Amino acid sequence: MGETEQRPTAGSRLGAQENAGISTLEHGQKPPMTPPGKLVSIKIQMLDDTQETFDIPQRAPGKVLHDAVCNHLNLVEGDYFGLEFPDHKKMMVWLDLLKPVMKQIRRPKHVVVKFVVKFFPPDHAQLQEELTRYLFALQVKQDLAQGRLTCNDTSTALLISHIVQSEIGDFDETIDREHLAKNKYIPHQEALEDKIMEFHRNHMGQTPAESDFQLLEIARRLEMYGIRLHPAKDREGTKINLAVANTGILVFQGHTKINAFNWAKVRKLSFKRKRFLIKLRPDVNSSFQDTLEFLMASRDFCKSFWKICVEHHAFFRLFEEPKPKPKPVLFSRGSSFRFSGRTQKQVLDYVKEGGHKKVQFERKHSKIHSIRSLTAQPSEQHTEVPKQSARAYGDNNDAAAVQSCRQGKELKASTEDTGQHKSPSLKKSPKEGRKVDGAVVSTVEEEEEPAKDRMQQNRPQSQQPSTAGSLTGSPHLSELSINSQGGPSVANMTLSPNLSPDAKQSSPLVSPLLNDPSCIRADDEEEVKRKRFPTEKAYFMAKEVATTERTYLKDLEVITSWFQSAVSKEDCMPETLKNLIFSNFEPLHKFHTGFLKEIEQRLVLWEGRSNAQIKGDYQRIGDVMLKNIQSMKQLTVHLRKHNEILMELENGIKNSRKLETFCRDFELQKVCYLPLNTFLLRPLHRLMHYKQIMERLCKHYPPSHIDFRDSRAALAEISEMVAQLHGNMIKMENFQKLHELKKDLIGMDNLVIPGREFIRLGSLSKLSGKGLQQRMFFLFNDILLYTSRGLTASNQFKVHGHLPLYGMTMEESEEEWGVPHCLTLRGQHQSIVVAASTRAEMDKWTEDIQMAIDLAEKSSGPAPELLASSPPDNKDPLSVSDCSSLPAGLISDQRPVSISYVCWYRMQSLSFYDILQSNENQLSGNLLRKFKNSNGWQKLWVVFTNFCMFFYKSHQDNHPLASLPLLGYSLTLPSESENIHKDYVFKLHFKSHVYYFRAESEYTFERWMEVIRSATSSASRPRALSHKEPHAY
Repeated sequence: MGETEQRPTAGSRLGAQENAGISTLEHGQKPPMTPPGKLVSIKIQMLDDTQETFDIPQRAPGKVLHDAVCNHLNLVEGDYFGLEFPDHKKMMVWLDLLKPVMKQIRRPKHVVVKFVVKFFPPDHAQLQEELTRYLFALQVKQDLAQGRLTCNDTSTALLISHIVQSEIGDFDETIDREHLAKNKYIPHQEALEDKIMEFHRNHMGQTPAESDFQLLEIARRLEMYGIRLHPAKDREGTKINLAVANTGILVFQGHTKINAFNWAKVRKLSFKRKRFLIKLRPDVNSSFQDTLEFLMASRDFCKSFWKICVEHHAFFRLFEEPKPKPKPVLFSRGSSFRFSGRTQKQVLDYVKEGGHKKVQFERKHSKIHSIRSLTAQPSEQHTEVPKQSARAYGDNNDAAAVQSCRQGKELKASTEDTGQHKSPSLKKSPKEGRKVDGAVVSTVEEEEEPAKDRMQQNRPQSQQPSTAGSLTGSPHLSELSINSQGGPSVANMTLSPNLSPDAKQSSPLVSPLLNDPSCIRADDEEEVKRKRFPTEKAYFMAKEVATTERTYLKDLEVITSWFQSAVSKEDCMPETLKNLIFSNFEPLHKFHTGFLKEIEQRLVLWEGRSNAQIKGDYQRIGDVMLKNIQSMKQLTVHLRKHNEILMELENGIKNSRKLETFCRDFELQKVCYLPLNTFLLRPLHRLMHYKQIMERLCKHYPPSHIDFRDSRAALAEISEMVAQLHGNMIKMENFQKLHELKKDLIGMDNLVIPGREFIRLGSLSKLSGKGLQQRMFFLFNDILLYTSRGLTASNQFKVHGHLPLYGMTMEESEEEWGVPHCLTLRGQHQSIVVAASTRAEMDKWTEDIQMAIDLAEKSSGPAPELLASSPPDNKDPLSVSDCSSLPAGLISDQRPVSISYVCWYRMQSLSFYDILQSNENQLSGNLLRKFKNSNGWQKLWVVFTNFCMFFYKSHQDNHPLASLPLLGYSLTLPSESENIHKDYVFKLHFKSHVYYFRAESEYTFERWMEVIRSATSSASRPRALSHKEPHAY
C-alpha cells in the first residue's frame, strides 16, 4: 500500500525534479520526523482538477500531509495554501496542521481533501514565484466557475479573456469560439462570449505568466476576491455574512460589504457557544470600548470561523509563528488552538534569502508550448506587461479597466540594470490609472509623439519600488494610489483621515461667480480651440513658464503695489524700512514684467498666431531663458537683501504695536491670500521653479536639438544662483515659519530665539485622566509643545505644556496601554503618552522626535523656560467638541485658514521638509472644473501653492474667489462608473466632497498630478536640517 514512486505525482506531471523542496521549512531545516506505523491513503484534489493520492502514517499530523503535497508540487510558497475537507456534519473545515490527520478525517476512503488557496495577500506582487501565481490564477478560475467570485459582466469577461490567453495564446476567432464552446468558465457564458473575444483580441503577445499576473491584478480589486461567506445574524436578528481577509473581519449583507473591522482596531476575538464576539480597541478620539456580538448557526460554525480569524491575524500581522502556551497544571480554560506555520513575513524573507531551489514547470491547461524557468531572467518579449489592468476607485471595486483594451495599446515594463532590481514601470494613459498611493512617490515621464497620434500616445511611466523580497523578473505593476496619510497603510487599506467632530457638515457655497452657468464653456468649443495650438511637450513647458510667471508677477504686486499703497496711507512704518523693502522689490517687478512680455511674445510666434514666417527659430524657449537668467544675475544684490528685509520687518512689528496692527489688518485683505512674509520670500522660491523647468527641458531635448545648448547653459546659470542662495533661503524659511507659528499659539513668551529650528507639527492624541484627548503638537530641535484648540475667533492654539528634548527618551507602548500606534515620551521631569492616527503617522513622528533628541543632546544643554502661565493639561476643561469645525470643501470670500488649523481638523502632520517641498511644487494655469452632480465644465484660473488650490475667474483677477485646502484630500482618477468620458481628468475627494479637474494636455495633466500629490501625501525625506548648520538670525 502506498508505493508513491509507482504512480505519476503532481511534481512529475509538472515536469519537476523529485524532492526539490519543502514548503514550510526554514533554510537548513530538516523535514519533520514521520511517525512509524501503518500507512493511510489520502486523496487530494489539486487546483487543476486532478487527483493525487498520498500515503501517510496513521498518527501523522496534518503538517506532514500538507508538506507532502507542497513537496510534490515543488511549491516554495506553500504557506498561502491549505487543505480543506467536509467533516462528519458535511461542513467544510480546514485541516489542522498540529492535530493527527486521522482524528480529523474519520473515513479517509470516502473523503476527497481539496488543496486550495487559504491566505490571499493584499498584493499579488508579494507572491514571488511564477508557480504560486499560476496556482492563484487557477483558484480565481475555480471561484468564477463556482459563483464565489461575483462581479459585473465587464470584469467577468476581462478575467476570462486572460484565462483564455494563458491557455490558447493569441486571439484567433475560430479557435476562440471552439475553446469557449468546450470550456465553461461561468454559468450562462454564451451571453459574454463576444465581449470575451473582444478583450482577448487585445492581449496579443501576452505570455501565460503575464496573463496570470493581469488576472490577479484585476481579481484582487474585486470586493469578493478571496472571500468565503459565513452566515450569521446581528443583535437585531438581521441576516448577514461574516468573512475574514488580510485586512481584518468583514461584514456583508448579501454580497455587499457594509462594514469592516481592521486588525489594528480589534483587541480580542472570542466565541461563546453560538455567539461570536469582537472586542474593539478604544477609538483614538474617544475613551469607550465596544464589543460586537454576532449569532451563528451552531457552536461548530462559530468555532470554525473563530479559528480562521485567528489564523489570518497571525499570518498577516505577526512576524513569526506564535509560541505554544504552557499546559495548565489543574484545568484548562478556553481553546488551545493556535496558528501553525510560517507567517507571511517569514515566507517573504525565506524566498528573498534564496532558501529554495527554483525549478521549471509546465501548465496543464495551457496549449502554449513554452516552459519558463524560474531561475532565468525574463527575455525582452516576456517583459511586456499585459495591455490593461484592473481599475478600481473608491467603492467601485467591480469596475475593471477596459479602456486600454479598446485602444489596443500595450503597456511595456522596463527594467534598469543597476545591480538592484526595480519593478518594471508601466506606460499608462491618464484615464487608465488607478489610485495614486501615498506610500509610493511616482516619477512621471512622458514620451513625445507626433501630433497626429496625440490621442494614442505612449503612456507615462510611473516607477515604483518593488515589494520587499521580490524576484527579478516578476512582472510587478505600479500602484498608483495616494492616501492622505502619506505612507504604507496596513494591508493596503486606505484609511480616511479623521476630520472635525461635525462629520455631517456640508461644504459652504462657493461664490456665485464660480457657479455662474455663463462661465461654462461647451466641450466641443474647447476641443476645437485646443487643436489650434502646438502639441509638443517643449511648448507646454514654455507655457508653464508663462502661466507661473503671471502668478509670480501678481505676487510681487502684492508688495510693490498693494502693500506700498497701504503703507503710504498710514504713518506706521519707519522710512528706512520702507526704503529697504520697496527699493529691493521694485527692480524685481520691473524686470519680470519685461520677462513675461518676452515669453508671451515667443509663445505667440510658436503657436503661429503672428505674421512671422520663420517657423523653426521660434519653436524653442531656451534662448529666451538664457538671456533673461543672465540678466537676472545682476539682481542678485536685491535677492540677498531679503534676509535683512524679513528680519527688519519682524523687529519693527515687535517694537511697534501700530505696525503690528497694520500688518495684521493687511493680511486680512483678499489680495493677501498668503501670509505677508511668504510674499517676501517669493523671489527665492521662483529661482527654484526656473531650475526645475530647465531640468525638465534639458531632460526632454536630445543633444542634437537646436534648443539644447541654450537650455543647458541656462540651467547652469540658474543652478549657480540657486546654490549661492539656497542655504540662506532655508534659514529664512525657518525664521518665517517660527513667526507664523508664534501667531498661532497662545501662552508663549519667546518662541523665536536664535538657533531654534522647526521640525514638525501635527495632531496627536494624548492619554490623560479623561482618556485620549486630541492635542496639537509642535516639534522643534530643542522642545516639544502640546496645545489644544482655543476658543478665540483667530483659531489660535492654547499651549498646555512643553517637554525639553534634552535627556528625553522614547519607546513604543502599544501593549502597555492597549492603544494602537502609541508612544511614551519620558522627559527629565515629565512623561506623556501619545497616539497617532495611523502607523505611518507614528513612524514620521518617531523619526523626527528621535532626530530632535539627537540634536538636543549635541547642544549645550536644556532649553530655557518658554511658557507663560497656563493651567496644567489635566485641569483644562476644554474639549474637542467645543470648537467650530473646518469646512471640508471650498472656502469662499474669506482668507484661507492656517496650516496648523487644517492639520488639527484633518488629523494630519507636516514637517519642515514638506514645507520646503511645497515651495518648489507650485503651479498655475487654466483648468476645467466639474462638480460631482453638475453637467458642464467650468473654466477657472487655478493657483496651487501652500498646500492649497486658489480659484480665480481669470489670471487678471487680483484676488481668489475661493480656496480648497488639500491636506487630507485623496487624489485619484475617475472610474468608468463616473462617466467622465474625457482625457486628462483627475479627481479630488474628501468624504462627500468630490471635484473633477481637466487639463489641456498630457504634460499639464502630469504636472498637476505631481504637484497636488506633494500636498496630499508626505514624501520620504532626508534630514532636512543639519545640527552643524543651525539657523542663525
